Amino acid sequence: MLRSTNLFQDDAPSTSPWISAHCDGGARGNPGPAGYGAVLQDESGHILAELSEFLGNRTNNFAEYSGLLGCLQWALDHGHRQLRVVSDSELMVKQIQGKYKVNSPDLRPLWEEARRRIAQLDRFEISHALRHKNKAADQLANDAMDRGMGRSQAPNTVAAPSTFQASAQPQVKMLRGFTRDGAIHLLGGATLPDGVFVKVIQE
Repeated sequence: MLRSTNLFQDDAPSTSPWISAHCDGGARGNPGPAGYGAVLQDESGHILAELSEFLGNRTNNFAEYSGLLGCLQWALDHGHRQLRVVSDSELMVKQIQGKYKVNSPDLRPLWEEARRRIAQLDRFEISHALRHKNKAADQLANDAMDRGMGRSQAPNTVAAPSTFQASAQPQVKMLRGFTRDGAIHLLGGATLPDGVFVKVIQE
């Protein structure tokens, strides 16, 4: 069952019609190659936009927030003042609703940015749904991850600005090393954080 929360107490009418968005985000490795997807529709169910963006090496929660931020930014950019969002991320939904605290220093700036964008709307509601009710957004998120990993290219999707500078993917640096006993040893004292995917090319 969907549970929605209207974050606005003012009952003043809005001249803008409601639009709805289903968004999803994921990471392969957590952290690992991450992406988000979203489908935005008008009140008649007509698709207004399909969003799909690769985010680099991020966590699942970062990707979920990026999906929400992408939907919010698209609505603002296109003059839509009333937005309903459906997500299968219970953590993100309840944090936005104020039911859960945002303890993670990585998620706090994303939560703050989401609240800032929400404040620019006339009306906003967010609901939690099980994953099987969010299939289209889930597929777009997986398409984004596939593109980022060089597996495929999904047509007819666009990326919306999801986050601010925190989401910028750093330049990929070529590192050199060697293998010994099945382990990779990097030269020059270089290190990599846990969860990073690497490509090994024999020289």
